[in-house]
Amino acid sequence: MPAMTIGRLAKVLGVNVETIRYYQRRGLIEEPQRPLTGYRKYSALTIARMNFIRRAQQLGFSLAEVEQLIKLEDGRNCREVRLIAESKFSALERQIAELERMRRALQQLIAACKANRSRKACPIITLLASTAAI
Repeated sequence: MPAMTIGRLAKVLGVNVETIRYYQRRGLIEEPQRPLTGYRKYSALTIARMNFIRRAQQLGFSLAEVEQLIKLEDGRNCREVRLIAESKFSALERQIAELERMRRALQQLIAACKANRSRKACPIITLLASTAAI
C-alpha cells in the first residue's frame, strides 16, 4: 500500500483527520517527518496500526487498553494480552446481563401498560415515578 497524506488516510479509514492527530498526540501512531518539498506521508506501517486500533475499538477496547495492547504486540506477551482480553470479556458479560435485566423490566412494563384497562394511570409512568426498584 502506498504512503498517504493525512487527508487520504482519514478518508480510506473512515475517520476524521483530528482522530489521526489525536492518536499521534497519545503516541498510538507516529507522526511522519515533513519533507522539505511537500506533505507528510503516512506509511503502510501506520495504516496497519490504525487498522489495529480500529479493530480493537470495535471489540470494545478503550484507547487506554489499546495502548496496553500496542506495548505487548511483539508476540512474546500472549498471557498478558489474554488477561486484558479476559477482563474485557468479563466486563462485556456484565453489560449483557444488565441489558438483559433492563430488557425484561421493559417487557414487563409494556405488558402491564397493554393490560391496563383503567386508563387512569399509566403503569410505566407510575413505576418510573415511584421509589421502588425496577
